[in-house]
Amino acid sequence: MVLKFWVLLLLVILSMHGDGTLASDPDPIQDFCIPNPKFGAIRTAHLSILPCKNSSEATTDDFVFSGLKGTGTFTDTGLATIPVNPAIFPGINTLGMSFVRSDLKVGGINPPHFHPRATEIAYVVQGSVYSGFVDSNNRVFARVIEHGEVMVFPKSLVHFQMNVGEKPATIFASLNSQNPGLQKIPTAIFGSDINEELLEKAFGLSRKQIGTMKRRFDPKTVS
Repeated sequence: MVLKFWVLLLLVILSMHGDGTLASDPDPIQDFCIPNPKFGAIRTAHLSILPCKNSSEATTDDFVFSGLKGTGTFTDTGLATIPVNPAIFPGINTLGMSFVRSDLKVGGINPPHFHPRATEIAYVVQGSVYSGFVDSNNRVFARVIEHGEVMVFPKSLVHFQMNVGEKPATIFASLNSQNPGLQKIPTAIFGSDINEELLEKAFGLSRKQIGTMKRRFDPKTVS
């Protein structure tokens, strides 16, 4: 009976450990893993695995990325982003990180969104940016941050940014997952196939208004 108890306890511990492991990027088991372009990604339930090439074939260029020197393409919200992950920067594969350059026109916004698998830390390179997040009690933590200041957005919490300065703003952000995920709140709600009657009741909007919102946030037309 005692033996059965300890076996059961061990299984519970292992199952808890397994859930925690799958909830975040796994620890690397080698110094680095430069993806081998000869093989495609191996997809699992939680992440895409990029097979490594022989470490002797790695070069310094694998660990240098030069794609953040300019801005990306601006959307109608005044936001341009250049997301960087192992697919375009091989050197960060298996290191549990990714990053992004964001540029905001004057008055431009980064709409409310969240990353289900990562905490984000954002550094303002230039400009004045109203930045913040909302916790699970609907409390807002927000203020204007300027050149040289940093703000952290905890994992899975909704956050946002707006350029409130008189000049364009640039932000560099780092995330602690190579596959952080991205859910834009307006698109997730109105750009998906959620039942329209449910949306009408949830937001107190008419069917016509819901239709307008769904057309506006259709993922086929929204960047």
